[in-house]
Amino acid sequence: MSDSEAAAEAKRILDANFRTEQPVHFPTSFRDDTELPAYGTTPPVHQDDRRIVPAWAAGIAVASIGVGAGITGMGCGAWLVLQGLASVSLAGVLMITLPFAGLAMAATAIGGAISKARAAVTKNVFEGPVNHHTEIHNNSTTRGAFFARTRNEIR
Repeated sequence: MSDSEAAAEAKRILDANFRTEQPVHFPTSFRDDTELPAYGTTPPVHQDDRRIVPAWAAGIAVASIGVGAGITGMGCGAWLVLQGLASVSLAGVLMITLPFAGLAMAATAIGGAISKARAAVTKNVFEGPVNHHTEIHNNSTTRGAFFARTRNEIR
């Protein structure tokens, strides 16, 4: 293939795959060319409702602003609480946490008493012959790839 044929083929491939057509432009405004009356009000002209942003996108944007404002309010509330806790003395913190510590200790004591009361005392006495099997027959089977299970028969 000569250079001129190769250049023509390359141009054909580029034109076929990467066409440079003019982009489609949509008007962003409406121009009314009708004549205005000499006096009085003008009649209404229909204008199409072509919004730039779809309604669902505008709804999501408004919801995002609301969520952001809510989170900001929660952050301000947390900051105020933490500022208040930072100025509390050790004795004040201990007085606030003392009832919770008492409740936790009482719950632990009640739980321990209930668990001891539920624990049954059993003394099993087994009577009868005892058989002790020590024979192992080599009849084992293994199944499985990742979670293998080996089964040995003991008689």
